[in-house]
Amino acid sequence: MKHPQVIPPPPSAVTRTRPGAVLLAAVGALFVLYPAVRPWGDESTPAGAVAAMGSTAWVTSHLFAMIGFVLLPLGLLALRRAVDGTPGQRPAVAALLTGWIGAGLVLPYYGAEDFGLNALAREAAEGQPFDLLAVVEAVRFGPAAVSTFGIGLLALGVGAILAALAVWRSGTLARYSGIPFALGFALFLPQFFTPAAVRITHGVLVGIGSAWLAWELWRAETR
Repeated sequence: MKHPQVIPPPPSAVTRTRPGAVLLAAVGALFVLYPAVRPWGDESTPAGAVAAMGSTAWVTSHLFAMIGFVLLPLGLLALRRAVDGTPGQRPAVAALLTGWIGAGLVLPYYGAEDFGLNALAREAAEGQPFDLLAVVEAVRFGPAAVSTFGIGLLALGVGAILAALAVWRSGTLARYSGIPFALGFALFLPQFFTPAAVRITHGVLVGIGSAWLAWELWRAETR
């Protein structure tokens, strides 16, 4: 009896992790630029808030972060592909779903922070009669806004930890390559309560973690 010929799928159909690796490397670069470009004036005074929030650097830096959050789940999708069929597959799927939900919850807050506060600061610079600091407080710490933002960042942290677990269990990627990535996103919420120098250092940590994981995904397609 003649057996049917089995044609193996091309390698590109099996893995295709390199485009995701490039996107993950871009995520790292964007989160390095975010705190590095952000103006760090004294936002507790009207003059300082107007100078910082009304600047082009404010809009640009927060836009870097928003693009980074958009691209992050696509990088996690590449990670899921890389660990298919390994013990890391389940945590990778959970990381992808959690990361996507977290990014979705965080982005509306960043939109208000970026475009909303910038518009208000420009109005204040033109001498419009309103209390800029009170409005900033309302935008940043409204119950719905701060709740979705906090939950979103926590979800991103959990997603990054699950991604590191997927890498650890996979047996195909360097075990420790997911740890800096997990640390960077797990510390994303606490770093907001630290000085500018710490926040810039945190951006570098996210950049290193994303770059290392991106390199492992790039090599995974070859393997």
